[in-house]
Amino acid sequence: MESQLPHHEDGSGVGRRRMLGIALGAGLVPALGASAAANAEPAPSEPDMAAAALGRRVAEIATAQIGVPYAWGGGDRLGASYGFCDGENGYLDGVCLGENTVGYDCSGLSLYCWYLASHGRIELAHYTVAQFNRSAEVPRDAMLPGDLIFFSRPDAILHHVGIYAGDGAMIHAERTGTVVARVEKVLDVPRWADEFAGARRPHPAG
Repeated sequence: MESQLPHHEDGSGVGRRRMLGIALGAGLVPALGASAAANAEPAPSEPDMAAAALGRRVAEIATAQIGVPYAWGGGDRLGASYGFCDGENGYLDGVCLGENTVGYDCSGLSLYCWYLASHGRIELAHYTVAQFNRSAEVPRDAMLPGDLIFFSRPDAILHHVGIYAGDGAMIHAERTGTVVARVEKVLDVPRWADEFAGARRPHPAG
């Protein structure tokens, strides 16, 4: 037979722990694990997990395009393509590079990455505004890899789109004469932070 604890220990917590142990053993108190489970965050649903996996694949494909030249009008669902020159676009120092360059412009890059990653289920238009309208809004603090980041300024509404790569980074095709590149902590860079117009997540048509 177990000896009784001295009376003064009952108030110190030892007696309470012993009684709790006895009660748990007798099934009188719910298991602590059950209480913790009740307060735990719900597990992500299968659609959420699938969307996150798709976004990661988009970001991986975008990463693989780093170093590909910028071409105004370039890029489609098959990948990099010849661009063209249109007004002031596609030129560098007065020379039309677009029509002689195989590459992507900003919306051509996002179009290709989302099309390939989704196995053709998501085909975005080759136009930044249309891509914005085809996507669901994502709060800045909820952005996931693959989400599209849009930029605007008074003289050029929704003039640019990039692909969020996670950890605050963006992959994009910026302008003629550059290549597809990764920008670290993009929303800490004053130029991009000042023009940030929101993040969006593309969805299938219909």
